[in-house]
Amino acid sequence: MSTFIALPAFNDNYIWLLLDEQRHKVAVIDPGDARPVVVWLGRHPEYSLSHILVTHHHPDHVGGINTLKAGTQCKVWGPAHETIPGRDRALEDGERVNLFGLELEVIAVPGHTLGHIAFFCDNADDPWLLSGDTLFAGGCGRLFEGTPEQMHQSLSRLAALPDNTRIYCAHEYTLANLRFAHAVEPDNDDIRIRLEVVEELRAADRMTLPTDLALEKRTNPFLRSECDAVTQAASTQAGRSLAPGPETFAAVRKWKDSF
Repeated sequence: MSTFIALPAFNDNYIWLLLDEQRHKVAVIDPGDARPVVVWLGRHPEYSLSHILVTHHHPDHVGGINTLKAGTQCKVWGPAHETIPGRDRALEDGERVNLFGLELEVIAVPGHTLGHIAFFCDNADDPWLLSGDTLFAGGCGRLFEGTPEQMHQSLSRLAALPDNTRIYCAHEYTLANLRFAHAVEPDNDDIRIRLEVVEELRAADRMTLPTDLALEKRTNPFLRSECDAVTQAASTQAGRSLAPGPETFAAVRKWKDSF
């Protein structure tokens, strides 16, 4: 099983580390701040930083790249269609890259930004996804650059991955997301129970990640825009009848923006 470590950053970011425990190498995902990574490396001198993986160009995901690269000479892999500091390899949709003996598939997921990518590792017993700011636990990213149709398509691609896929997203938004999900589907017992668990975790200052795709399909309204209950709730909120799918998704995303 792949070993991940979460480094908290800023108010609610997680910078993920992926460890190669056999060769004592580490990759860092979306380092918006170099300091947590430098501190971790200082406390684990047996490890060397070999790669930085980047999902999109926002400052809280790329702000630490230049410092880390200058200090370690690591390689930076990021989306081809965004400006990424220090990028050594520009990644396109469908490309496959090898990291620590693992094959990662690059998946274009425009919506939050136009060039956003995700990284998927299709290990038979341990599939995982680095989703950046596209798919969150209980939610999805805001549409800063893309359209609702683009984000719906991106999430549909991710929803087609294996149900046991572990999802490592970049923010601790789960509690707020599930409170919204409960407002959308107040009769969904999976959401109610998950919300109770997450409330306890956050009250104890514990993280809620990673999540998994099967749980998201049951509790994340942005993966449930084809469900009758979500369509009905969105239609009531919008004051008009909506079609399931992209139209419902757009209304739910707008609803969440002002929730």
